[in-house]
Amino acid sequence: MRITRIPSGGEFEQKVGYVRTVVAGGFVHVAGTVGQGDGVVEQCHSALSIIRTALEKAGASFADVVRVTYILPDRHEFEPCWPILRETFGDNPPVTTMIECGLIDPKYRIEIEVTALAPD
Repeated sequence: MRITRIPSGGEFEQKVGYVRTVVAGGFVHVAGTVGQGDGVVEQCHSALSIIRTALEKAGASFADVVRVTYILPDRHEFEPCWPILRETFGDNPPVTTMIECGLIDPKYRIEIEVTALAPD
């Protein structure tokens, strides 16, 4: 099985020892991604932008996403993100899980991880 690792150049990839994206087994796996901004909505937009770039580097798009995991330190902040997520996935909604737990830094309000079908 061929494995392709696609780093994003983010500072934590070297510190922690991971890459943003791995293509393997017919899937594109994008690591949990946090965004920048003052609140959950801004961070959600930002994280999705980073994920979009990661998917594109692997030859995929949000239409190819089959699973999403949302991780938030406060589940009550998830609902304001719903319109963004509906717009992002449109007619191609993936299966999804939302987990409430602490993130690596309290300034982060949402982390998003996706799995997509890899291009043929």
